[in-house]
Amino acid sequence: MTAGTRPVRVAVASGKGGTGKTTVAVNLAATAARRGIGVAYADCDVEEPNGHIYLHPRIERTGPVTVPVPVIAADRCTGCRLCSRICAFNAVAVLADTAIVFPELCHGCGGCSLVCPADAVTETERETGMTESGTAGAVPGAPVPLGFVHGRLKIGEAMPLPVIRAVKRLIPPADLVFVDCPPGNACALVESVTGSDLLLLVTEPTPFGVHDLDRVLDTAVEMSLPAAVVINRSGPADGLVLDLCGRRGVPVLACIPESREWAVAGSNGLIAALEVPGAGALMEGLLDEVLVLVSAEADLPDSTAGKGTSS
Repeated sequence: MTAGTRPVRVAVASGKGGTGKTTVAVNLAATAARRGIGVAYADCDVEEPNGHIYLHPRIERTGPVTVPVPVIAADRCTGCRLCSRICAFNAVAVLADTAIVFPELCHGCGGCSLVCPADAVTETERETGMTESGTAGAVPGAPVPLGFVHGRLKIGEAMPLPVIRAVKRLIPPADLVFVDCPPGNACALVESVTGSDLLLLVTEPTPFGVHDLDRVLDTAVEMSLPAAVVINRSGPADGLVLDLCGRRGVPVLACIPESREWAVAGSNGLIAALEVPGAGALMEGLLDEVLVLVSAEADLPDSTAGKGTSS
């Protein structure tokens, strides 16, 4: 990466789970690495990360993710209820002039400590998840390492955003970053795609797939984020997706066939672009399309463009 430039960030997302967004994200990352592009993969689907199944990373660093939660000194609390009134998430309640904290609801904003007139509120750290980072080990022949980072939300935790933010802070240095996002269009998706140059949406040609794709495209419009679409399990019903994308002016960059070979590769934790005949060429073409769309932001090696190794 040239000094003073920032990495190009492509968020790979979907309107619903099970459409193949991780398949697309890991295949694009592996294809870029084989070209010699400095690339990183960040799995922000922290409730169920699975990119590691395909990329087989060598984990070099691990760390906890914590959020600050209030601790209220009972001997100093006056029961004024200001802490409970400012909390938008009902993480603090005052019963019989005694303040009670519900740590799982706390978003760590610090408002309760700011308004407490008795200085009865201090903070402690509560662990909500963890991050792991290193380099992928599943791309033989790549001239550059493929950086890897993902997060895991602790079972029972309701707030993925602190873990997603931690993953984004730990993205390894790279020219090109693929962010594997959680499905849907809720807060976790918004946090994951924030700061991206392109939202690459993976859909399936079904009524449910098209409905949820339409909703995420609304989110892209609200965020002023350029979007493009990949159809997975492509077949006779592709017209459902093509009609929607035509109406909304969104390009369809690639169609991945409904293929037993792709399914077998995925179920065995293999990268289709490296294993399935024709898949390498398809992903090369998709990578080219992505790089064209982000060319205004890209500072990638000219000698690598369009010169990948196809299966």
